[in-house]
Amino acid sequence: MTTLPPIPEPGVCKRWFSRCLDLLYPPVCAFCESGLTHGRSLCDDCRGDLPRLAEPFCKTCGEMFPGLIDGPFACPNCHNLSFSFEFARPALERDDRTLDLIHRLKYRREIHLARELGQLARESFHDPRLAPAVEGKWPLIPVPLHHKRLRHRHFNQAEEISLALSRLIGLPVLKALHRRRKTETQTLLSRKQRMENLRGAFTVTRHGRNWVGNQPHGAILIDDVLTTGSTVNECAKTLRQAGFKKVFVVTVMRG
Repeated sequence: MTTLPPIPEPGVCKRWFSRCLDLLYPPVCAFCESGLTHGRSLCDDCRGDLPRLAEPFCKTCGEMFPGLIDGPFACPNCHNLSFSFEFARPALERDDRTLDLIHRLKYRREIHLARELGQLARESFHDPRLAPAVEGKWPLIPVPLHHKRLRHRHFNQAEEISLALSRLIGLPVLKALHRRRKTETQTLLSRKQRMENLRGAFTVTRHGRNWVGNQPHGAILIDDVLTTGSTVNECAKTLRQAGFKKVFVVTVMRG
């Protein structure tokens, strides 16, 4: 298990500011609506009740499987497929409550939930396979939105989660990817159709090229949900072509 730095305690000014906000806008749990403090969004009981990813799960995509499976394995969806990322590590298995948090962040603009989702994503880093990324200070790279969607939503949920995660584990956030082509919604597409839909949709930014010139070792892609892996695979392919040697993927939930 990877040893992570403890969650940093807020400074005196931030603690007082948090208390003032609690008085003006008393926070409640996003699920049970019990009273909270310090800007939290989930109570301990509700947070602890969310189903974490647990063994056995696919070493490539994080899909959980019931029963006894001895040692690393690839699920039927990943077997004989080649991905541009090394592996994807969701923190939680699919659950309607977690999906509700993500949807409230994305579609109802409840930005404060990014902090809670970042704390949940942090649990992925207990996976020892992520140790080289933590030790090497690899950047967190959020999966980008197309500028039209960003203009409509006003923020990128993957970037907000990355920023929250950065404050917890001390890795930098790097906006290394640009979505240059608007793609059709992926919801009703097959894996093959999704991959074709995303082909050539991303390019590396100037910040990404500059980083490769100095520290090309690897990067960690951050997104909210991993479903088929098509989006992160195209992102990873773009990063690898630009010179990043390895790409790991971390998401809040496995879809």
